[in-house]
Amino acid sequence: MDNDNAAARVIKDLRALAAAAEPGTRLPSVRELTARHGASPVTVAQAVRRLVAAGLVDARPGHGTFVARRPGNQENGTQENGTEKEQPDLSWQAVALGPRPAGEDAMHALLALPRPGMIPLSGGYLDENLQPAAALGAALARAARQPAAWQRGPVEGREDLRAWFAREAGGALRADDMVICPGGQAALSTAFRALAGPGEAVLVESPTYLGALAAARAAGLTVIGVPADADGVRPDLLATALGRSGARLFYCQPLYANPHGATLAAARRAAVTEAVRAAGAFLLEDDYARDLAIDGEPPAPLAADDPHGHVVYLRSLTKSAAPGLRVAAIGARGAAGARLRSARVLDDFFVAGPMQQAALEFVTAPAWPRHRRALRAALRVRRDALLAALHRHLPALVPDAVPRGGLHLWVRLPDGLDDVELTVAAAAERVVVFPGRPWYAAEPQAPHLRLTFAAAPPEVLDEGVRRLARAFNALRPSVGRE
Repeated sequence: MDNDNAAARVIKDLRALAAAAEPGTRLPSVRELTARHGASPVTVAQAVRRLVAAGLVDARPGHGTFVARRPGNQENGTQENGTEKEQPDLSWQAVALGPRPAGEDAMHALLALPRPGMIPLSGGYLDENLQPAAALGAALARAARQPAAWQRGPVEGREDLRAWFAREAGGALRADDMVICPGGQAALSTAFRALAGPGEAVLVESPTYLGALAAARAAGLTVIGVPADADGVRPDLLATALGRSGARLFYCQPLYANPHGATLAAARRAAVTEAVRAAGAFLLEDDYARDLAIDGEPPAPLAADDPHGHVVYLRSLTKSAAPGLRVAAIGARGAAGARLRSARVLDDFFVAGPMQQAALEFVTAPAWPRHRRALRAALRVRRDALLAALHRHLPALVPDAVPRGGLHLWVRLPDGLDDVELTVAAAAERVVVFPGRPWYAAEPQAPHLRLTFAAAPPEVLDEGVRRLARAFNALRPSVGRE
């Protein structure tokens, strides 16, 4: 599908239709716009949300999108004296720029800040009440007062911080194997470019983190999904995919995978690493949720039992601390590690010294284990509150599998209920959710929503699910009730 300037085309089309029609006129559906403009449903839904925010259209759950009432003629493109305003024509840029990278719209939608009055049941970061802002602020203030922190350090990052990340990987890696990065997303982009070449295949779990999908595609890679279930990626299908595709890189989240929350089962760990070893491939282990355990203790990283250097290890502090703590590390042994370190230098030389020093001070101080204990308790309360709210208001969406950690629930929608249409309808009810479709490398097996329990307190989660239920019930008659 050609997504070249897709959002702009949809917005331009809807603006023209709305300008030519009377208030209350029904506009084309998400599916019609998808077919008309060759755009993804996520792109169309994002365009509709922008026009709703601008007051040009109304989204009515279960009924469709309609021309909004306008107070005067200025929104119709006319001035107060009745003459036409000259509208800027930026369409030439589409030709000059060429096709947009696939997945860009979904990433913008995922990272968009909720508007005032909206309840966030989507997002990838901790609610500000769960963030150790005071401890981080104090650590950064102390670091900033030290002149040495502002000087140029090793391009691969501080040795003591790299040593901390190496220990967290389970002991198989050394400080010299690691390189500090400005966040996990930057590390992902580096890994895809350094470990595979444009046009080559990369395997991912299906579904998987859409930021990884976007980064891999931006690197020119062909992304192939390998089905995962409640026990993580299926080793038999992974071995088959490695053999058929010739891929030499497999991206995996073995712990509390985003979005579905599964942890790679103990019985599958050896089979997964053996499939990678037999194919002469690398396994990129994204250990983003190491500090987000809720029930029990998480298993050791796959990198801890990797004698021959097949596992490339990535760990970030952002998810478990605060969005502004853009500090991560990626590491590998041998030539792979050297390529990662070289690629990081080309990207941005090095991570700011004060940020590295503040991160090191934070994770080596008593404040870090205190924060992790408090976070575990708070996430358990919020996860259980979201589950209880689903039982009360939306029992049809209660998930079969409850994640033992992480930030999200992965809920299955009834067959025939479009996840993007429900997302648009939920936005009209002032609750933000995220559709399941963008998390797949290819066609989704079934409609899903990803619901986040870390972005709002329990009482707000309950009201969010209540609003989601209104949108769900308004759409449900069109697909039939169970």
